[in-house]
Amino acid sequence: MPELEAPGPVIDADALCEGYFASTQALMRRVLEEERAPLDQAAEKLADQIAADRLVHIYGPGGHSNLASQEVFFRAGGLMHISAILDEGTLLSNGALRSMAIERTPGYGKVVIANQRLGETDLLILVNAYGINAALIDAALEARRRGAFLIGISSREHASNTSPDHPARHPTKQNLHDIVDIAIDTKVPIGDAVVAVPGMGENIAAISTFANAFTLNCLVIRTVAKLVERGIEPPVWRSGNAPGGDEANSRFIAGFQGRVRAL
Repeated sequence: MPELEAPGPVIDADALCEGYFASTQALMRRVLEEERAPLDQAAEKLADQIAADRLVHIYGPGGHSNLASQEVFFRAGGLMHISAILDEGTLLSNGALRSMAIERTPGYGKVVIANQRLGETDLLILVNAYGINAALIDAALEARRRGAFLIGISSREHASNTSPDHPARHPTKQNLHDIVDIAIDTKVPIGDAVVAVPGMGENIAAISTFANAFTLNCLVIRTVAKLVERGIEPPVWRSGNAPGGDEANSRFIAGFQGRVRAL
């Protein structure tokens, strides 16, 4: 670990945390205001799927992007029709460097989607903070080839400002937002980390997990609102740790076991 040649500046950590809080608030406010139209369009498609008792698949190929697919799967207050694709290849629990190598491997995402056997009646949400890696783009291209409807959640700024020859990119150099049917922009800035510490050359405190989670929960909220307006109360998970949680969930579990692979 490199050491400073002389004592560094006095750091106001409280101010840095306040700045991080302000940055996350500002980003989420932009998503709320600027992405209203695509969020609403995507919610309409999700509502159609759930009204027809079809699953909504979600895949977050990339180390921390896997957290996004878990955010809305089997989660208190979450839709039971959401089926997360929790492929172990890019999970950090199997090794962080391994995860990064696999998300950069052309052809990998195609295998994952083929294994899910998605087709023309399916809807797939693809989430990735940067929107460029090879596994992500292959997943999108394969799902599109199979006729699935695609919703992408990623940062346009990050993708558009990442060099075409970056080693993470798919051989075609495509961005997720250019492939999907509906693109939702999470506004994540280049580099992800947003806090500058005096005396340090690198920013700290990534923001993409907040961006992805907020965007997805807004999508769930809008979907539920549309279903209720149609006279449909969708099955929603209750926390198993809350009173009556197991009993509430047990009314629906039989209808999803065997359909949702990760249950």
